[in-house]
Amino acid sequence: MDRFRMIFQYFQSNSESVMNGICGLLALASVKMYTSFDFSCPCLPQYNMAYGLGIMFVPPVILFLCGLILNRQSLVMLEEWRRPPGHRKKDLAVIRYMCSSILQRAMVAPVVWIIVTLLDGKCLICAFSGSMDPEKFVGFANVSRVQVQQLLAKVPCKDDELMRNSTSRKAVSGYLRCWSQALGWSILLILIIAAFLARWLRPCFNQAALLQARHWSNYIDIEQKIFEEACCEHSRLFAHKCILHFFESMRQEIKLHSFSLPREGEGAEGGEDLLQGITDQDQVNKLLKTWYYEKPPLDVSQAHQR
Repeated sequence: MDRFRMIFQYFQSNSESVMNGICGLLALASVKMYTSFDFSCPCLPQYNMAYGLGIMFVPPVILFLCGLILNRQSLVMLEEWRRPPGHRKKDLAVIRYMCSSILQRAMVAPVVWIIVTLLDGKCLICAFSGSMDPEKFVGFANVSRVQVQQLLAKVPCKDDELMRNSTSRKAVSGYLRCWSQALGWSILLILIIAAFLARWLRPCFNQAALLQARHWSNYIDIEQKIFEEACCEHSRLFAHKCILHFFESMRQEIKLHSFSLPREGEGAEGGEDLLQGITDQDQVNKLLKTWYYEKPPLDVSQAHQR
């Protein structure tokens, strides 16, 4: 248990590094999912576009939601945005910084999926083969319009007997694959340029405001973790006192069953100080409600003045 507790504490203290690792794993998982996915276009005019665009954009939405769910800061950011101001005002710059950080991490895996699908080209060929102009390609001259739509819809199907060795199918497929790969490389180039400019132009902006937003973003996350740990410790001590109060006559038997009781003079005073003035459920609920609605200001000098 101690080893698992150490691992959990490491994850809590290094949440940013852990989230970067999770985003990288989601990106690798998206590539693995696409490579192992058996893409099978229906080759029907009324279903091709829905299937191709669905494969291209539905999994990225799922990966994006998974990135938001796995990111602990998304819940912290929502709580900070929704909480009543109380004695502590809300800093919109900090909320914007947290939102930007969360979205950047959550968008990694969806963008990787879209780029991989575009570079592969199958989704775009399946989605837009039926909307191509047949006059641009040979082999559709003496064919009716309905037959042309059916033949264009069968372009992604290499195993079809009518289109297996068709030069028109190869021409349409190659044309759409070129456009798909060009679009994929263009998106990748734009993202790399944007990341390069964001990295090199960041010093040109207000660094002090950025440091402040990053500092208080980390503070809100750490404060929430410490508050949860304090609540767990308080719950344990309060339950400890309630059980001992109820089973006062069985104190010796509880000790024999290795129940973690504080020895005389060791830790008992700390528990009494923590629970001083708290004797029932209503008082605990009142304290938790006060923490939510009236968070104390970030000024520890007031505590010393009192």
